[in-house]
Amino acid sequence: MPGSLRAARPRLVLAAALAAAAAGAAGWTITDRLEQDDAFCVSCHLTPDVPLHAENHADWLARPAVSLAVAHAAAGNDARGDGGFRCIDCHGGTGAVGRARVKLLSARDGFWYAVGRFEEPEGMRWPLWDEDCSRCHGSFEEAGSRDAATPDPAFHELAVHNTDLGVACVECHVSHERGGLAEHDFLHPQQVRAQCARCHPEFEAEFEAEFAEKG
Repeated sequence: MPGSLRAARPRLVLAAALAAAAAGAAGWTITDRLEQDDAFCVSCHLTPDVPLHAENHADWLARPAVSLAVAHAAAGNDARGDGGFRCIDCHGGTGAVGRARVKLLSARDGFWYAVGRFEEPEGMRWPLWDEDCSRCHGSFEEAGSRDAATPDPAFHELAVHNTDLGVACVECHVSHERGGLAEHDFLHPQQVRAQCARCHPEFEAEFEAEFAEKG
């Protein structure tokens, strides 16, 4: 290699690194702006006029709410100036690591979409973390907060349920799936019982008996 090129190589590497960093920063900022619009989140499609999240987006405007996610939309978000609730409020990632995780997945999906090899996911590749929920739901009901008409404590009123159970929020609180009990924050009984059975064998036996009777 000629001496002049060898001497210039460190500068070229530095220039390339700075250009990559600038492009990354610009891309991060641009996608931050785009993510604020729900229409952008549902705009990708596999065939013409078939939005990626068409069913979820249609449910978003349903009143009364038909799922936990729609209940959030109906309630709004006091942290926003306009009071609205958007996809990115749950799916944006929490903290530097959470945000980087979301950006990485978005970049990967964007690449495969651009080259025509994107496959619509059947579910979330990276489910929400508890931190994504606790940004707004930072505390739970205290023991004894229920009235005499409902003496049984709620799940989170028991201190043992608020420790490290190894059960993520979204394993009980399913967001977009229809069929939950509106009066119980859209919890799905079958889903919840399956999680309870991980610590309480009696729930598993009850669960199996119920299904055997229906079968």
